[in-house]
Amino acid sequence: MKKIVILILLLVQVFGVSRAAQKANTEKADTVKTALLIVDIQNFYFPGDGPGLVNVHQAAIAAGKVLKVFRERNLTVIHVRHQASKGFEIHSSVEPLSGEKVITKKEVNSFQGTDLLEYLKENKITRLVVIGMQTHMCLEAAVRAGHDFGFQCIVIKDACATKDLKFDGKVIAADDVHNSTLATLSAGGYSKVISLEEFLNEPDNSIVK
Repeated sequence: MKKIVILILLLVQVFGVSRAAQKANTEKADTVKTALLIVDIQNFYFPGDGPGLVNVHQAAIAAGKVLKVFRERNLTVIHVRHQASKGFEIHSSVEPLSGEKVITKKEVNSFQGTDLLEYLKENKITRLVVIGMQTHMCLEAAVRAGHDFGFQCIVIKDACATKDLKFDGKVIAADDVHNSTLATLSAGGYSKVISLEEFLNEPDNSIVK
């Protein structure tokens, strides 16, 4: 009888610990609130209004797919656009809906001189999925600033685009600019970098909870 009582007490203790751990994990998950930050997907980066970026249309299509997921789950979407005299409009692939936050900036950093930080805090956002243009400029600046402000950042690499750069008499191909920027953000701990396929096929949808 004594052995049975001890066994029951042990089972109760183990079950209690398991329930406590499950509750803690649930509470931790509940504290994560994700927003989509779309940076500068504007007409001036597309042929016609501007010179166009490398792979700009493919990136725009990918961005539209990411946006669709966020809208289907009724999650926070924030559009950022850079002030310009031509091609200022947000591209049709990610055109804002009524009620979605739209921020106009004058600086590379989406947080500088805008109400982005205040808006994220008001909505209790803790994690940012960041997509947009250009990879090495405004997107990178948004990710670095977001990280420094304490947000967990995730970049979807297929939904970003950039261009060839020239430096010291050499041309740096857009793919190299794109990949080196994302490699730096990832290696430096500023952001997790994933593909569109990984985002769309994540089994537990933990990114967009």
